[in-house]
Amino acid sequence: MKGLMYENIQQILAGSEDTVYQPFLLYERSCVLIYIQSIVDVKTLQEKVASALIAEAQGDHDWEEFLQLLDEGTLFPLPAKLVYASQDAVREIVHGKAALCIEGLGCAYVFDVVKYQKRAVSESQNELVVIGPQEAFIEDIVSNLSLLRHKIKHPDLKTVKYTVGTYTQTTVYMIYIEGLCKPEILKDLDKGIREISIDGVLGISYLSEQMKKGNKTPFPQFQYTERPDSVAASLLEGRVGLIQDGTPSALLVPVTLLSLLQSSEDYYQSYLSASWIRLVRIFFALISMLLPSLYIAITTFQPEIIPSDLLLTISAARENIPFSALTEALVMELTFEGLREAGTRIPKPVGQTISIIGAIVIGQAAVQAGIVSAPMVIVVSITGIASYIIPHFELGLALRLLRFPLLLIGGTTGLIGVFIASFIVYGHLTSQRSFGAPYLSPLAPLVLRDWKDIFMRVPSSLMKKRSKAYIDRNFRRQK
Repeated sequence: MKGLMYENIQQILAGSEDTVYQPFLLYERSCVLIYIQSIVDVKTLQEKVASALIAEAQGDHDWEEFLQLLDEGTLFPLPAKLVYASQDAVREIVHGKAALCIEGLGCAYVFDVVKYQKRAVSESQNELVVIGPQEAFIEDIVSNLSLLRHKIKHPDLKTVKYTVGTYTQTTVYMIYIEGLCKPEILKDLDKGIREISIDGVLGISYLSEQMKKGNKTPFPQFQYTERPDSVAASLLEGRVGLIQDGTPSALLVPVTLLSLLQSSEDYYQSYLSASWIRLVRIFFALISMLLPSLYIAITTFQPEIIPSDLLLTISAARENIPFSALTEALVMELTFEGLREAGTRIPKPVGQTISIIGAIVIGQAAVQAGIVSAPMVIVVSITGIASYIIPHFELGLALRLLRFPLLLIGGTTGLIGVFIASFIVYGHLTSQRSFGAPYLSPLAPLVLRDWKDIFMRVPSSLMKKRSKAYIDRNFRRQK
């Protein structure tokens, strides 16, 4: 076949041996159907397009009638899109579509017959709930959109499509409910996504890394979630979601510290149970960051705070330990972090067993060998368990990271140093904003109305207004 469009496409796709060029002859003119076999629905393509071309070649129409049918869009059962540039045609082909080039025409007809391999919708792996929906996002963005559309059936649910990555050409959708979210957040996100200049985007974290505001903070400015119900609930609060093709997670903005300590199951349980669990979660989040440093500071510099009987027990346990309490804590904390990472990387069937048994065996052996004291093993174990209670991984990672400088401060300056460091962390948090939302809202600035859903959760009948941290309009959610 001759033709500038066809020759340019063939030249650009040279070396791609999975590209199929299927020729046809229509009214003594050559036609070629071009597609990549591994990413198209070949059955649909042959039934809807190739069969129509064969039937037309055997029919009683002439060339002019054929062109008229093409223009009217009645020749093929599938809708066809016209492209006039070779680069545009190639872009459609590598996205899983088929292009029909016809001799004598300076354009190509593109058919959407994409068929990528994808897994079925399954249960959430990282955000487990006992009560509530069990479905989770998968790597296919169309399926993820359908999960959200199934939960929010309203025309105000809007989506904005982007293509990010020079080579990966990854599809990204910004999702929001018109009238609820702040326009300035949409503008900021739109600008941030359009300014991303990167070779490839293979995970949703690539987007958050590129758009992160205030790179000097360890605290997350985006909320990751793999649950459609969490995204739907956040959209109803006036927040904005980002989903990406090839990633079973979504991003939510804005985010506050206390929202990262909430779980979707808080709203599926009774308000009394949810409030109690939330208080326990907040308490153990503080424990995961502060307990080792407080223990070291008190036992090293302020032992008079400890009751006499308990102090005698701790002193007897540390009597033959050759290391300082600070060194002891650092060794145990680093060992626990190593076991945690090993449990993540080891194959799943044996990972948890190895990490749990490893911690028990190593801790017991270290105590018997006189390397560490039993109270230190207890403190490190409680700290490690507390870090698992935090529902969002990124926040847990930030608190684990802060634990080490606080540990060093507590071991060198005592309680005063720990308190000063804690106030510095608090001051840092009050200065942070996530897409305009104060990071410690509704604590700083103080918004008493929003306390109904912070440390405790009141009955849903009393939560008639949305949080002021995310929106500045349409506050009322109930009559």
